[in-house]
Amino acid sequence: MKESAKSRATFMLLAGLARPLMNLLMSKKWEGVENLPPGGFIAAPNHCTEIDPIVIGHMVYNQKRPPHFLAKTGLFKVPVLGPLLHATRQIPVERSTAGANRSLQVAREVVDAGGAIIIYPEGTLTRDPDLWPMKGHTGAARLALQTGAPVVPMAHWGAQEVFPRYAKRFHIFPRKTVRVLVGKPVDLSAFSDRPLDRATLTAATDVIMDAITELLESLRGEDAPAERWDPAVHKQSRHGRFTQGGSPDTQEGDDGQ
Repeated sequence: MKESAKSRATFMLLAGLARPLMNLLMSKKWEGVENLPPGGFIAAPNHCTEIDPIVIGHMVYNQKRPPHFLAKTGLFKVPVLGPLLHATRQIPVERSTAGANRSLQVAREVVDAGGAIIIYPEGTLTRDPDLWPMKGHTGAARLALQTGAPVVPMAHWGAQEVFPRYAKRFHIFPRKTVRVLVGKPVDLSAFSDRPLDRATLTAATDVIMDAITELLESLRGEDAPAERWDPAVHKQSRHGRFTQGGSPDTQEGDDGQ
């Protein structure tokens, strides 16, 4: 799925609007961009605040790689936003098995054509109270093992100070620095000859989440908890907003797969 002229033009328009805004909101420091493969790849970042897609998308686009996200279907129905998502060929994700398979098929077409797919393995904002990566979904691992596309782990830190999770306004002053660290592609060769069953996909996902967590440890200068946060163990919904008590706000959906 090559970028159409309309898609390229829309990306250029959005970048022209977003770059000045991002530069106003925050300073940025990008590290490890040389680890991005020349061909198609799957970017797997951590997810701790609503503006994460803009932060990661900005970095990827500046490397001359138009970013394609898997996003919840409801966003495609929002006035103005929906047409922009369609125009830039973002990928709607449905919760049904058939819908999820369609989404992964489109994503496969993107990486086969040399594009960049950004998938948040956590599926929604982390439930971890200290914003460490939580247990991941298997979509990124499944796509990687189906296509052979490299999975590039990424971590960012600082965006949550500009726009805290579930905030209603930006915190511009004092000026914050948002850092993005791009890791080397994750080695999933141990799973290449295994059946794509739940055990394989879960194990591959754990490898991806370990790589993301290691990068975030480097950015934060501290160790992550020994055990990754699992919403099921803490009786939390895997989808939608959640209150401090852990119960979900069902008016909000997730933004992953």
